[in-house]
Amino acid sequence: MAFQLHPRLAKGCHALGKLGICRVLLKDNALFPWFILVPETEDDITEFHHLSEEDASDVMRSVRRISHFIDDHYRPDKINIGMLGNQVPQLHVHVIGRFESDPAWPAGVWSCAEKQPYAAARVAQVSRLIQPWLDVTDNPDDAGGLEF
Repeated sequence: MAFQLHPRLAKGCHALGKLGICRVLLKDNALFPWFILVPETEDDITEFHHLSEEDASDVMRSVRRISHFIDDHYRPDKINIGMLGNQVPQLHVHVIGRFESDPAWPAGVWSCAEKQPYAAARVAQVSRLIQPWLDVTDNPDDAGGLEF
């Protein structure tokens, strides 16, 4: 069966492209630089340890690359990485830039009731900036920080 993105992820995110075996999504909450990586695997793989060694390594390389992108373009105080699956069973990884000034600090982003959808122009800007990072043969230069 062909890979299908969980409906909740499809509804709450903007698709940015692929990195390795992962789809790269931007969570539709402009309060945080929040990216979600979804490995394109069989539906029955819902846990990281169920991935093959090769696929697990690919996912971790992708997490590192997106973390570098967040660090270079947003300059956060901290980067949070999490693999939760309590509400969306499809295997996915959250990579989130955090700031001491963000509305959820120091708690987790899930506890923050405040949300701000992305404007279309801002999604286009993030998409344009991340594209060189999605090509693993590229070594993008620091193009400057994104306002956050």
